[in-house]
Amino acid sequence: MPALRPAVKGLALLLVAAGLTACSVLAVSGDRTPISDRPTVRPPRQVLLSASQRLDDAGGARIQAVEEGPSGRRTASGGLSWGAHDEAELTVTDERGTGVLRGRDGALDLGYPGTAPRTADRERAESLDPRAAAGPAGWAGGWITGLLSNPGGPARSMALAGRLTPLGGEQLNGGTVAHYRGTASVADYFGTDEGLSPARLTEVLGYYDRNGVASLDYEFWVAPGDRLVRVRSTVRGTFGVVVTTTDVTGTGDAGADATAGPGPEGTAGSTAAPPASSSAAPPAVPPATGAAR
Repeated sequence: MPALRPAVKGLALLLVAAGLTACSVLAVSGDRTPISDRPTVRPPRQVLLSASQRLDDAGGARIQAVEEGPSGRRTASGGLSWGAHDEAELTVTDERGTGVLRGRDGALDLGYPGTAPRTADRERAESLDPRAAAGPAGWAGGWITGLLSNPGGPARSMALAGRLTPLGGEQLNGGTVAHYRGTASVADYFGTDEGLSPARLTEVLGYYDRNGVASLDYEFWVAPGDRLVRVRSTVRGTFGVVVTTTDVTGTGDAGADATAGPGPEGTAGSTAAPPASSSAAPPAVPPATGAAR
């Protein structure tokens, strides 16, 4: 867990807060000071941990994910749930066309029109990725794993392991939200995930190392009430830059029957407590293709 910010930084935040108006999105909680009725300012770490916990407690959401990079563009939308029983039903568009990714209690299948579904257990979700044949055995970059994971996972992992920066407020989907950025080394980020076995952790870290990825960058958009509404990962490696954005809606009432996406395609794209065993949902990156999540 990273050390607390120096007191001087905390003082600086308080001084900035004194000039904020009551509508400032830095006060995501909506709390007010007892005297001035101005919103309080909480550390980014506290906001992201609270937002991640809120999603964990909700037990489900609808997502819309977009991945863009040197290998092209992929999209996915639909509903998923996690907890004692995990489910997912997502419409995905990738190199093979448009298909449906389903999951229930650890059993997965991905099918496209005119072909028999490919199946896997959650531990080997990446084997369903069309790029899997080109990637190292057992790992294809994290796209499928990220889609099946609680989107609050990266917020938790970055809060525990990353360097966080508040970026102020923005307008998103008709409301004002707080924007944060987090950066962590690959090892520190995945080191927060108690669900990864030592063998799996070695496999994942090795993949990033082969692709020349030393650190991971995430951005988070949090609406009042600690509602995580968008997550974006930016991964830079020898393959180039891959950006994956995930919009999160319908928190708590998604279910696997949610086949309608949460809004127009292209408004967003991906990745601590997921329906998978991993809490640190990985950002998607292309598989190694001979050069070098």
